[in-house]
Amino acid sequence: MRDVIKLYRQPRPRNCAMLASWPGIGDVSLTAAKYLVEKLNAEQIGEIDPVDFFEPVGVAVKDNVVERPRFPESKFYYWQSAKRDRSLVIFLGEEQPAFKGYDLVNCVLDVAQRLKVTRVYSCAAAVTRVHHSEEMKVWGAATASALVDELAKHNVVLRGNLRIAGLNGLILGMAKERGMEGVCLLGEVPSYATQIANPKASLAVLRVLTEVIGITVDLTELAHLAEQVDREMDVIAKRITAEYIDQFTEPIWEQDEDEDEHEE
Repeated sequence: MRDVIKLYRQPRPRNCAMLASWPGIGDVSLTAAKYLVEKLNAEQIGEIDPVDFFEPVGVAVKDNVVERPRFPESKFYYWQSAKRDRSLVIFLGEEQPAFKGYDLVNCVLDVAQRLKVTRVYSCAAAVTRVHHSEEMKVWGAATASALVDELAKHNVVLRGNLRIAGLNGLILGMAKERGMEGVCLLGEVPSYATQIANPKASLAVLRVLTEVIGITVDLTELAHLAEQVDREMDVIAKRITAEYIDQFTEPIWEQDEDEDEHEE
């Protein structure tokens, strides 16, 4: 494969970690990563040419005018602390490819090794029976037992056996193949709301992630968004409950009328 990695500049970080993110259930991963990029004011330092991984299957039309085909973006961002003692590379993948996902992850890890990343993090959703009004816990998995012990110190739920679907999971296995440390944090998402963006789960993940990495990020805005979505889900839940009652229950007076007619 031709060289598809384009780095505009190659920093020389110290104590560098990477957060790699693709879309997934509840947008848990991508919401968390985008929020970090914004709040840390991270600088875009490179991208992966999408032509070898994606094929547009349609075009957008704006004001009746057809626009050019658009490929999903795969970009790298970089942040370094004021003391230059801590740094973070954030990879944002706008879409997961239908094919060649393994090759795309290899490109991401190539950049991680170029920048001497010491540990790769990913985020995902843990679909469970939790109610949206409850506090969302964070599950964890890692590439080595020592890292699992480290997660336990941050009140991460360790469920033992599970499967992490998609590239947010695959990157950990491939990091392990390369001898790199890897950690995945999974925010709980209600099983009945997997199609809805869940900033509350992203918030729970970021609280743990920033603590583990040792960086400070203002999470106020994300917390407000999580509260707003909670209120919207309350409204949706009440409407669905009302529709269910209307559809599957019969008023008592109608039952009585039916019984009277039967007796006659």
